[in-house]
Amino acid sequence: MPNRSEVAYFGAGPAPLPTPVIEKSAEAFVNFDNTGLSLAEISHRSSTANKILADAKDALAQLYDIPTDDYDIFFMQAGGTGEFSAAVQNLVGAWIEKRRRKAIEDLGEGKDAEVLERVKKEIENELKVDYLVTGSWSLKASQEATRLIGAKYVNVTVDARKSNNGKFGKIPDEKEWKLTPSGSALTYLCDNETVDGVEFPSFPNSLEDDERIVVADMSSNFLSRKIDVRKYGIIFGGAQKNLGIAGITVVIIRKSLLSLVPPPTFLHALSSVVPTSGCLPPIMFSFSTIATNNSLYNTLPIFNLYVATLVLQQLVSTFKEKKVSGQEEVADRKAKLLYETLDTHSQLYHVVPDKSVRSRMNICFRITQQEGGQPDEAKEKEFLAGAEKRGLLGLKGHRSVGGIRASNYNAVPLENVQKLAGWLVEFAK
Repeated sequence: MPNRSEVAYFGAGPAPLPTPVIEKSAEAFVNFDNTGLSLAEISHRSSTANKILADAKDALAQLYDIPTDDYDIFFMQAGGTGEFSAAVQNLVGAWIEKRRRKAIEDLGEGKDAEVLERVKKEIENELKVDYLVTGSWSLKASQEATRLIGAKYVNVTVDARKSNNGKFGKIPDEKEWKLTPSGSALTYLCDNETVDGVEFPSFPNSLEDDERIVVADMSSNFLSRKIDVRKYGIIFGGAQKNLGIAGITVVIIRKSLLSLVPPPTFLHALSSVVPTSGCLPPIMFSFSTIATNNSLYNTLPIFNLYVATLVLQQLVSTFKEKKVSGQEEVADRKAKLLYETLDTHSQLYHVVPDKSVRSRMNICFRITQQEGGQPDEAKEKEFLAGAEKRGLLGLKGHRSVGGIRASNYNAVPLENVQKLAGWLVEFAK
């Protein structure tokens, strides 16, 4: 049986964790801080739980330079997929509340029927949610929006498959995007597509608009590069890639959005034009509820949060004043090594996404029969079998696309990437 140091794991999620975090978490699971109790047994209402939560928020704010006067941080459950629903329900509700308040301002108090009719017309004629579909996860997010509020209100701003022979792997030029000119309830993007190996190289210029509420799913590149938080209305990410273990989701949100909550009775009265399910979130998906209760409206899994807190604190300790930029340097170095190795042997390896949008986190490639040829699944099986013998695990591509995927998350050490690069060279020869 191999020990931990003999295995190089490249799974796409759940993903590797730093060994010191695993070891400290294991102690806490049995006997936390010499209390005689497992951290999994300690109340989420306790001072211990509140300190862990405060420590997590403080470390994250340090790493990303989050302006906490204007942004809140909280933790939820249901993963990134849960946020597909929550983002729509909260922000469509916020859009409606803005229109309701403006109608009252224009028409005056006590004109409930007139206000309702005006907002109904505005919903029918103006409500849109924009989706940049650049991979499998953003596609799922757009499909969830359609399920919740109906296709009429969902604007697929760009579908990357249409300019890439029906497959994901490129992000079309921004000139081709068909954004709602102004006033959309949200503009969604998946910053890094885990399945397809596509990552936005930077924040899109066309979204540089103070009025546009950008919602970014950063589940698989969270804490891997410096970002300007102020450009986003909401950033969310499931924990199980770069942050911790499955079971919690982090949300960074502009505080001004939290107060835009319409009365439920008003939303019920709008059901003839927009489904209530699309603008009235379940209480556990209500951003304002979770924020008001400091992530503790219900029983937050504190052990899962503790693991994330340790990861965050280790990043703070490791990179100090460099903050997340320090981790970005490491991520870039690891990705460069793998891509240069693959490109050097391009007669055998074909990197799936276009060079302009290659993910630093999920390196997706095929083994081909000849340069530029069709994938050779027999060779891919041979490569994966050889990799496993060498302790290189978790390299099989997503079942929907096949091939090989090396997930280069933060906790994957450079030496493990070097081992994989060595096997790529050995197999090519």
